[in-house]
Amino acid sequence: MKKLALVVLLAVELAICGCGASNNTSNETNTQATGNWEAQLTGGTDQAALLNFVTSFTVTNSGPLDITGFGFFNAGACFATGTDAENVSGNANFTTSSTTSVTGTLNLTITSSTNGSVLTLNPGELTGTSNGTTTTTGTLSNGVVLGTWSLTPGSGLNGCSSASGTYILCQDKATCTPTSAASAIRKPE
Repeated sequence: MKKLALVVLLAVELAICGCGASNNTSNETNTQATGNWEAQLTGGTDQAALLNFVTSFTVTNSGPLDITGFGFFNAGACFATGTDAENVSGNANFTTSSTTSVTGTLNLTITSSTNGSVLTLNPGELTGTSNGTTTTTGTLSNGVVLGTWSLTPGSGLNGCSSASGTYILCQDKATCTPTSAASAIRKPE
């Protein structure tokens, strides 16, 4: 009887452990975000109103962005211009539903390598679509990120003061329209 109880107890334990240990990702749709992204910032004044930029990066689902390009349209007094004038980093975390809808977050930090100014695009809500399936990695399209930004100017800069506001980041377009829940965040005027 003790042996039977031991066998039953062992079978129950294996069944319970097996349920928690399953890591089946065959139903997960992977999506890669690439391309040029144009940022439009609103809310700044004077030189802080000139911080719109374009960037390019690659990331799949989540993690640090692999930044492949960056440039301000008008850096003004807050940031220097030229090659390697800024250090850019960021992260993304998004998922793709079975209907190919992509949702998640994305953030960027731009730091001047010459004067110490820091522009932070706080984690914003990312939306878009994917052509991925459970067996292939898709490509993000119609990507839009909405969020808030802040500027901490470097020391000794004339005309560049602390500022904050909202931003919209558009994938492969100069302008874009937010979708779904992202439209609940204030849209830049």
